[in-house]
Amino acid sequence: MTALGATAYGLLVAEGLLARKAIGRPHGMDGPPSDGTYGMFPGRAIKLAMLGDSTSVGLGMTDPAQTPGVVLANGLAAVSERPVRLLVAGRSGASSAELGEQVDRALAMEPDVAVIFVGANDIITQTPPAIAVRHLTRSVRRLREAGVEVIVGTCPDLGTVRPIAQPLRWVTRRWSRQLAAAQTVAVVDAGGRTVAFADTLGPEFATNPTEMFGPDRFHPSDRGYAQAAYAVLPSVCAALGLWPEPRPARGEELQPIYLAAATAAEEPGTEVTATRVDGRATGLHGKWAALFRRRLGEQLNDA
Repeated sequence: MTALGATAYGLLVAEGLLARKAIGRPHGMDGPPSDGTYGMFPGRAIKLAMLGDSTSVGLGMTDPAQTPGVVLANGLAAVSERPVRLLVAGRSGASSAELGEQVDRALAMEPDVAVIFVGANDIITQTPPAIAVRHLTRSVRRLREAGVEVIVGTCPDLGTVRPIAQPLRWVTRRWSRQLAAAQTVAVVDAGGRTVAFADTLGPEFATNPTEMFGPDRFHPSDRGYAQAAYAVLPSVCAALGLWPEPRPARGEELQPIYLAAATAAEEPGTEVTATRVDGRATGLHGKWAALFRRRLGEQLNDA
């Protein structure tokens, strides 16, 4: 058994090295400059900070308008009818351990809302989930203590990345789901909200890889980035009070946080946020959480 385990581990390491070589860094390490104010509307600007890894900066895009931050800023401006000031504090290659420096930069802006895309590099560097989540929790708490609304797009499904061969692709899919569930528990406990990227975006990335992935077959295309931005936009609007909070459609959508996290990891487009049952934030099995299955089109129709 020991020999088989060592052989399997060696295979995974070898496949990981081959995948990294195949992907390379054709886009460098910087996304297009996209800080600025968006939306030709009067009034005080909503301050939006983007934190996280290469998906937060839109690596691979040359037009700032195609980055997730700008897509979010324009969408938020259209809904609120106010200008949106965007700061991209994320950095390509960043893991959860590097969020602290990004939070420092974001807090200097005094943002109203922060969106965090992180997790992929924790999987790539084989960071233990407990360590990755600890750094994420600390960052979310700091932002919430400063009065900032926080929405986290959980770890994406790296099992959709074609340069990663089997069985490593199956393993990374499992690791991605496990980290996403752990992130959900931690973020909600710290006062933030999560949107499950793994299943929100995973199926479409797997079905349409030529459209959803960029030339390196690892980072999203302009369509992929737009999908990520639209996935979190409803939650951003709800957090800022621009859309009413939906009520769970069924009683089972009020669950203990650990069960809610596991459910969200398996259901597309699911947001998890803290709630109360009979006036209580906790029950016999821990904190209560509500699951919302948001759809951007439905929210726009209701607005």
